[in-house]
Amino acid sequence: MTAQSEAAPAPVFPEVAMWRINVMRLTFLLMALVMGSFVWYRLIFEFAGWPVDRGLSKSMLGALALMALLGVRYPMQMLPLMLYETLWKTVWIVMIAFRSWLAGKWTADIEALFHDCIGIIVAYIVMPWRYVWARYVAQPMEPLRRKR
Repeated sequence: MTAQSEAAPAPVFPEVAMWRINVMRLTFLLMALVMGSFVWYRLIFEFAGWPVDRGLSKSMLGALALMALLGVRYPMQMLPLMLYETLWKTVWIVMIAFRSWLAGKWTADIEALFHDCIGIIVAYIVMPWRYVWARYVAQPMEPLRRKR
């Protein structure tokens, strides 16, 4: 018996409309260009004297912007990157910004970051949720070890 006949059939995922894929490409491009231009400018010209956590966050955002360039070419393969971007911004809006607003501790820094993050609503609209569910939730887990 060959390895081909032993392999499980390839999973079938819902088709994603071409318009949605192209809007995802545009979203990745905006992530790379808009976020990337601000972050990389700061990394190149404003890094002196930053606290470690600020340098770390800017470095991570710079890497995210570079990875978003791959999403322009391969939007479906880079979908986990868009999920990550969506999730971290949502967590920040709900757990930090919203709670700060409720507690009356809204600051100019929080407001500025809120305006940077609120655009994530576009990703919620563009995200192919049926595909995400089928690919990352409903699909069986990859085996923990090879069959003998």
